Amino acid sequence: MMFDIFCKVIDNHGDLGVCWRLCCELARRGQSVRLWVDDASALAWMAPQGQPGVTVHAWTEPLNLQGLTPGEVLVEAFGCEVAPEFIAAFASSTMPKAWINLEYLSAEPYVERSHGLPSPVMSGPGKGLTKHFVYPGFTARTGGLLREADLKQRQQNFDAAAWLQSLGVPPSAERRISLFCYEPQALGELLEQLQASEQATQLLVTAGRAHAAVAAWLKAQGHEVPWGSSQPMNMANFKLEGFKLGHLSIYALPYLTQHDYDHLLWACDLNFVRGEDSVVRALWSGAPFVWHIYPQEDEAHHAKLLAFLKQLQLPPSWCAFHQVWNGLQAGPLPKPDALLDALRGETADFKRAADALWQQDDLSTQLLAFVQAKLQA
Repeated sequence: MMFDIFCKVIDNHGDLGVCWRLCCELARRGQSVRLWVDDASALAWMAPQGQPGVTVHAWTEPLNLQGLTPGEVLVEAFGCEVAPEFIAAFASSTMPKAWINLEYLSAEPYVERSHGLPSPVMSGPGKGLTKHFVYPGFTARTGGLLREADLKQRQQNFDAAAWLQSLGVPPSAERRISLFCYEPQALGELLEQLQASEQATQLLVTAGRAHAAVAAWLKAQGHEVPWGSSQPMNMANFKLEGFKLGHLSIYALPYLTQHDYDHLLWACDLNFVRGEDSVVRALWSGAPFVWHIYPQEDEAHHAKLLAFLKQLQLPPSWCAFHQVWNGLQAGPLPKPDALLDALRGETADFKRAADALWQQDDLSTQLLAFVQAKLQA
């Protein structure tokens, strides 16, 4: 089958990251995929090697369809409103077709109710066609989560020490934490607590907003930041520089490919993650994590976060930390030392959640089955 997947980059490249993972996994399973995106620039560092079976096309206005025929499957990711000229060409095709509206991830109850529902198109160039909603989720009554077929094998074969050495991270028995976040109000408090902790910590800070937020805090404390305002877009000729505050050593990372971001999660004792793509990768890692959910002006993310915490049945201490980190509750931020000291017992909760999700069919498997059923109907 040919899949045409449409994606608009709103901000932070999360939508593109999810769509690229989906495109690659569909291609690995023998499908042909065209990714239509309005800004593909992040793929230069996110996926520099590309993927056989996936072609990237510019989503221009108007869309250039010269020499191209729509495939059997149209996927509009996250309500991006596909270009009308493409819909017209798709509608005029006489072959069996399926139109999928791929939605955002949530653990809220409406996901189970809405997954798979039809939505007749009543106007415009697609009038008379029917979209179907596919909702990723955490239960068997949803579309599942993105996961590559070889993910578990890759993780088992991963050599954390060698990968960290390739980055220049000093070998150490210290606690290692990755930081991928927006600009949480509690960030300064976290850094102060890690600085004052009796246990030494290596903090690996991802490029972009997390790096900028940490740099801003350091400057506000009167410190000279040893790295520049931006990091390299890849690890070629990259030299890792550290900054030490008490028992806290901070390292600013370059932009990481999707595979290397997985490696970062696997190499750390605790991961701070943000948005949709990274929280799924954190789940598959089985390691403890704290999720910084994408903040929305109407605070709809509050209900989304609480539903997520309830679904995963995370320990109370982790739920409390999540709520302060995300601004649902006022501080103080629970001390990470006490939180991490309890990991001997609580790590099992994260592994339990991951193991349960491994038993469910992944999103690509479910999407292929769903589409094939619609095409044969």
